[in-house]
Parts: sequence; structure tokens; C-alpha cells
Amino acid sequence: MNRTILVVDDDKKTVDLIKLYLLKERYQVLEAYDGQEALHLARQKKPHLIILDWMLPIIDGLDVCRILRTDSNVPIILLTARSTEDEKLQGLDLGADDYLTKPFSPRELVARVRVVLRRTSLAEEQLTPPLRLGNLTIDFMAHEVRMQDTVIRLTPKEFKLLETLAREPGRAFSRAELVNRVFGQDYEGLERTVDVHLMNLRKKIEPHPEQPLYLQTVFGVGYRLKRDGS
Repeated sequence: MNRTILVVDDDKKTVDLIKLYLLKERYQVLEAYDGQEALHLARQKKPHLIILDWMLPIIDGLDVCRILRTDSNVPIILLTARSTEDEKLQGLDLGADDYLTKPFSPRELVARVRVVLRRTSLAEEQLTPPLRLGNLTIDFMAHEVRMQDTVIRLTPKEFKLLETLAREPGRAFSRAELVNRVFGQDYEGLERTVDVHLMNLRKKIEPHPEQPLYLQTVFGVGYRLKRDGS
């Protein structure tokens, strides 16, 4: 899954360096150079993680962290030139998930990004309640799909595909996005493989596969899972 990282620092060279290493790991990167721009992008683009410098123009990093924590649980890694324990604890108390002291190793930062995102993904999966769409229930924790009380047997790839669509119902995913999330970034097969899995899923979960109620084609884009009434 391509994750979006917001990098916030008033030093462009620092931003460019972090961005270079994140792009190598195939993350998508947003950039901000002051606290006000960081808040705007965080709320508009909803990144999966924020790398946030402590000392920023307009609104400093601690205030950005404090403001975001009023309405967001986005993971935050704080970059700081401050080295005392009390100052580091202050950042963690305000809601930062981790911190790294400048100067830092870009490779270590990327490793911490992976750890925080992995921890966040596991927590989200554990907290995600079953999704119910009419007679269809998708249980993310149990990796189980039921039609009324009947368990529908899906292959691992079919479940991963359905899960990807179900975690963001109503959103249209391109075939390329679905290939990346279901088969991995290194998959070299055809994007049309997704069509085959969707067809098989429709046969298993749709009352009338030729007129799909849940798994809808978005022409010119890809597919989406339709919510009841949407």
C-alpha cells in the first residue's frame, strides 16, 4: 500500500534529503515549510504520517502537534535539535509518536517511519469493526465474509481485494492501486488480473453478479465498493 508522508521542516535541504530516502521506499511525499502550511496539508490531504520539525516559522512544531491532536490521530515523528530528556518528553506528552534528534541518519528515520506505520496499521486493524452492507458482513479481524449467517469462502487474494475496497467504501480505486495493494509493489503481472478476481468475487457475494450491488465498476477509473444507499 502506498502511504503518504508529510514532511515539515523550514530547511529545504533537510526536506529534500528526507524526501529522497522516502521516495526510494516508494512512499508518496508531501512538503511543508512552516506550521501553518503543515496544518493545512494535514487536514486537506490526510497523510498517513507526519515528520515534523520542532522549530518552525509561523506556528512551531509543538503547537502544530497540539492542534492536530484535537481532531486527528495521524502518527507524528518529531525532529528536534533539543537533547534534554524533559524537552523530548514534552513532545511525546503533546501527542508525538516518536522523536529523532538532529543531526539524524535518514536511514534510521525511514526505519522509524516503517515501525510507526506498522504499529498504526495493526492498531487500526484490531479496532476496525465488521462492515455490514445489507446482508453482507465483512469481518476484518476474523478475515471472514458472511452472507447473512453463511460464511463465504474466499481466496486470500480475493479477501485482500475486498478488504482494500471495504476499508474505504465509496472511493474509486484504479486497477494500478489495487494491484499495488493486493499483489505488492514488485508484482509484474497484468493489471487486468484485478478484473478476474473482481469477477470471481462478484460470483461469490453478489445476488446477481451481472448487476452488481456491491462491487461496482467506475468506468475509466476502476472499481469501488458501494455503501448502502450511496
